[in-house]
Amino acid sequence: MFDSLKKALMPMFLTAMVLLAGCGGEWNSPYPIQERGLNILYSAFSERPKHLDPVQSYSEDEAAFNAQIYEPPLQYHFLKRPYTLVPATAEEVPRPQLFDAAGHRLPDDAEAGRVAYSLYEIRIRPGIRFQPHPAFARDAAGGLLYHHLKPVDLNPIHDLADFKQQGTRELMAADYVYQIKRLAHPRLHSPIFGLMSEYIIGLKAYADLLTKANQTLLKSGHGNAYLDLDRFPLEGATVVDRYTYRVKLKGKYPQFVYWLTMPFFAPVPQEVDRFFSQPGMAEKNLTLDWYPVGTGPYMLTKNNPNRQMVLERNPYFHGETYPSEGEQGDREAGLLADAGKPLPFIDKAVFSLEKEGIPYWNKFLQGYYDASGISSDSFDQAVQISSTGDIALTDKMREKGIRLSTSVAPSSYYMGFNMLDPVVGGYSERARKLRLAISIAMDYEEYISIFANGRGIEAQGPIPPGIFGNKPGEDGANSYVYDLVNGHPKRKSLEAAKKLLAEAGYPDGIDKENGKPLVLNIDVTARGPDDKARLDWYRKQFSKLNLQLVVRATDYNRFQEKIRKGNAQIFNWGWNADYPDPENFLFLLNGPQSQVKSQGENSANYNNPEYDRLFEKMKNMENGPDRQAIIDQMIEIARHDAPWLWGFHPKEYRLFHSWMLNQKPNKMARNGLKYQRIDAAMREQKRAEWNRPVLWPMFLVLAVLVVTALPAVIAYRRRERKSAI
Repeated sequence: MFDSLKKALMPMFLTAMVLLAGCGGEWNSPYPIQERGLNILYSAFSERPKHLDPVQSYSEDEAAFNAQIYEPPLQYHFLKRPYTLVPATAEEVPRPQLFDAAGHRLPDDAEAGRVAYSLYEIRIRPGIRFQPHPAFARDAAGGLLYHHLKPVDLNPIHDLADFKQQGTRELMAADYVYQIKRLAHPRLHSPIFGLMSEYIIGLKAYADLLTKANQTLLKSGHGNAYLDLDRFPLEGATVVDRYTYRVKLKGKYPQFVYWLTMPFFAPVPQEVDRFFSQPGMAEKNLTLDWYPVGTGPYMLTKNNPNRQMVLERNPYFHGETYPSEGEQGDREAGLLADAGKPLPFIDKAVFSLEKEGIPYWNKFLQGYYDASGISSDSFDQAVQISSTGDIALTDKMREKGIRLSTSVAPSSYYMGFNMLDPVVGGYSERARKLRLAISIAMDYEEYISIFANGRGIEAQGPIPPGIFGNKPGEDGANSYVYDLVNGHPKRKSLEAAKKLLAEAGYPDGIDKENGKPLVLNIDVTARGPDDKARLDWYRKQFSKLNLQLVVRATDYNRFQEKIRKGNAQIFNWGWNADYPDPENFLFLLNGPQSQVKSQGENSANYNNPEYDRLFEKMKNMENGPDRQAIIDQMIEIARHDAPWLWGFHPKEYRLFHSWMLNQKPNKMARNGLKYQRIDAAMREQKRAEWNRPVLWPMFLVLAVLVVTALPAVIAYRRRERKSAI
């Protein structure tokens, strides 16, 4: 009987032994056991990056990868605020040389009207090398190994790693000039070509030249053949010597140095472009848009956007050290403990696809992601707000050692009025007072509380905090919408809004001219149930003035088309800073930037000649009292005309585990991975502590199976004995 019982129960015991063999660590880890204790950062992404070619890449999800791989000549200081430019590959931050129409050098503070062109001379540091790549591989004779491939040669190639040989070479000034030329490439669609063609001398004509050359290739039946940009010189971007190049701009444009921090101005080697242009490459998805090539601290070693993307340390990285100075409080916060140490600290970064917020949040709490934002669903679980408005982590978060960082984003979310609309637009007192009445009635303080969990501050104008030109507190209050109470802005009363509405000719929401209720339309992009509550809130705000609001929800592409054609009456919009300069926000209300008239970024189609005159004077000035005085005048004009409901500036909350070090939000710099450090031993300890396997249910099930099986085995054994007798 014992042998029969043993045979029956043996599979159960074997299963139990296999499970118990894993008791040395957590059982639910989503990562390979070989990665335990290694210096790896774990993060996630929700949308696949569309472009990794730096000439086309412009979105945040793409920058998470590109900014670690590509190195423009300049970058932002990791710790200093206000945002400060420092060299990346350049030897120093270039200062423009200004010239008049006769080619005579002008003083640095020359007025913009006198400046015919500006010259930026940029010298890069010698000794910087590109990451290993087959485009640089050479044969024994010194020739490029993989630059004369035929389609048949690519039959065994399915991935970049299938090329057996790799190489590298030194970064040269010509690589930066080559990338500037690519802004005008007819097969590429750079989102900044339109803007840069207004400044970089000859770029617009260069695009026409390349288009003709490309058409010649098409006619010859070689439409996908390599278009050799080195055959076509560009006046606005020239090589001086191996390590120096010049960029020549029309007029005076001091904001250009900020563009030199972006991937659009990162180096692209001619060899790489030629390598990927060979026949058959694109069909196998072997393109620069899929496999970026840079000199930065990391290189992309795995690109599977349907599951995982991996960055690993670039073995040829030229080296950089952690900053040795910051701003007040950084030392006390431990942000200078690594001063002078070589970068990067992390060997590898693994980004996994997470389309849903809940799985991401749960894995963060288990320690399988090192950092996390806070969605509305998890806000109450993570953060508590006191009666005085103070923000703190919940007890559960503190017990885990999780830390919270908050920062006001350099962004503005606003509700715009189409100034071309016959009802809400125009510059009559009737239309202006209608807009102001709505501006007062829209309680954005309540909106921030309900829909942003308090993560925002009400806007007093277009410029967010942290950008020159923004005035905090009493000095910066919008007197058309707010009253000052004890030195702080407080939204005007609903009675004040109703009074303005009556003065506009709509007493109690009734149009005096026709006796009918005033009906207004708002165009929005709505995607889910959360949007319904927000849209109901909009209706409620307008109903406080007895105004009827019709919500016209549509998809994003249709919404953009309405804005472009001026078919929206009221709309929601927002803007994230490209660079930390007031010009990058004030241009959103510049008349020549009208969306309808010139396809610019002025979605409200606002056009005030005095505002535009001041804008032209302000945009090329250095920061200082004179520039601030002009900005104050411009903001006062815009507040008076009220083309926007100024909305709010979002606050960003981010959570970090205790093993994550050197965490300081920097919304202008996207290349922060190299500064971050991880205590991998602490992470392993915490993961094991938080994910201990619960074994008693398994043993309980095993015991139940034994008890259940025992009578059957005994009965079977008895039958066998009877048969034998």
